[in-house]
This record gives sequence, structure tokens and C-alpha cells, in this order.
Amino acid sequence: MEYTNLGRSGLKVSRLCLGTMNFGPLTNETDSFAIMEKALEVGINFFDTANVYGWHEGEGITEQIIGRWLAQGGRRREQIVLATKIYGKMGKGPNEARLSAYHIRHACEESLGRLKTDHIDLYQMHHVDRDTPWEEIWQAMEQLVREGKVLYVGSSNFAGWHIAQANSIASERHFMGLVSEQSLYNLSARMVELEVIPACREYGLALIPYSPLGGGLFGGVLQKISKGRRAEDRVREAIEKNHSHLDAYESFCKKLGENAADVAIAWLLHNPDVTAPIIGPRTLGSTH
Repeated sequence: MEYTNLGRSGLKVSRLCLGTMNFGPLTNETDSFAIMEKALEVGINFFDTANVYGWHEGEGITEQIIGRWLAQGGRRREQIVLATKIYGKMGKGPNEARLSAYHIRHACEESLGRLKTDHIDLYQMHHVDRDTPWEEIWQAMEQLVREGKVLYVGSSNFAGWHIAQANSIASERHFMGLVSEQSLYNLSARMVELEVIPACREYGLALIPYSPLGGGLFGGVLQKISKGRRAEDRVREAIEKNHSHLDAYESFCKKLGENAADVAIAWLLHNPDVTAPIIGPRTLGSTH
């Protein structure tokens, strides 16, 4: 496994990031534990989650699973760079979502409790909050950093302008600001190349692509269907829409003698602006 700096920070992360969104809804706790153990075994030290994962409002199911895995000890917590996110609705109250200082403080404490840890290595804003001023957001984040509850701050689904605005104001406050941006980026979703990637490059942010296989489209989906494996309805619709392109892609991978998923990941890793694509296996078998 290769490691690189998380943006302009001194923190080293693996070139692949373990995504945990399936833990709970699609992957049971036993299998989730096995996947995390396998990730450590192959040298992946970068784990990504979010407080809303698990998709039962307010429960933080995925964070709870990770917390119980960390609680087993064996220096598990010390071996990983743990990233989670804040923004989504975590309760029925008017202040249980988004990025007010009130919610940032409360959501961080709740995530720490579920994750059974005393600090979050990378605390990411899941979306931009246009209703909250950056002065308020940074004041809250600065306080968490001073208290040692958060080490670095990142963003997700931000536009290039949001990155520039956020880090310009952070600089005025003599605060490090954003060190990473997590964006949708794969062979068919390349909008970030217009403004987000240039902004990340200019402000020293790590780029962490999610959905690197396009929701499974670039994982050899045509070959899998030909072997009798059923695709989800949404994937079938995407296949029908992009069949000619997928056929050409899989034929190209076959000529290379490489697995289609490996080629899609390699394409991202070849980009010097990419830090660590997020891989989110549902089963231990899909990690090999």
C-alpha cells in the first residue's frame, strides 16, 4: 500500500479509503468487522463514514458499528485515520441538521460517543450550508480543534467557489481551514474537473473521490449480468442508457487483460490531484 499526504497537511493516508456506507443497511456487523480487519491487513489506514449513514434518522448506525469494532482494542484506533461527516438531519428538532455552531457542537459529541473515541481525525461538512455564515462555522470548528476533539476539517460536495470562500475566510482567522474535499468523480462523472479540482489544487486540498465505479457500472457489470448475476433496477436503467459505452469499456479492459473495476480505480489514481478514491465493499469477497 502506498501512502500520501492528506492535502497540504502532514497527515499520511493510504491511497485507498475504506468507505463504510454499506455497514448496517447492506452489510451486517460481523461482515463489517471482517472488512475493516481486512482493510488494516492490506494497509488501508483511511476510514470514512458519516453520522447519517445507516439511514435511520438520528441513530448513526454505521458509526455505532465502527465504534464497537474500535472498542475491541488491539490498537485499532491508533492505526486508522478516522473521518466522519456532519450536516444531515439527525433528529426532528429545528437545530438537528446543517452547520450552525449549535449543531456542530452537538453532532460532534454524538459522533464521538457512537464511535467510542475521544477525537475525530477528519471532520467533514457533508454539504455546504448557505444559511450559516463562515465566521460561525469556523468559530465552532476552531473550538473543537482547540479541545482536541477534531484534528482536521474537510468538505464534501462543495463547489470550487465554496472551497475558495471557506479557505479565504479561514486564512483571515489564522485557521488552517479545509484540508480535503470529497466529491463524486469517476469515468462518467467529471464535472469536478471544471472548478473543484483547480480549487483543490490552489488551496492545497486532498481530493477524495466517492463512487469511483459509478455505482457499479465500471465494475464489469455487463460481464456479471451475462453470468446470471442480477443488477439492481437503478443499475439496469443506467446499463440500458449507457450500454454501448459500457460494452466498449469492458472490451478495452479485456484487451488490457485487467479487471474493469481495477482500471476505473487506476484511472483515478493516475491523476496527481487525486488523493484516495473511496472503495465501499458490501462483502469481504468484493474486497479481493
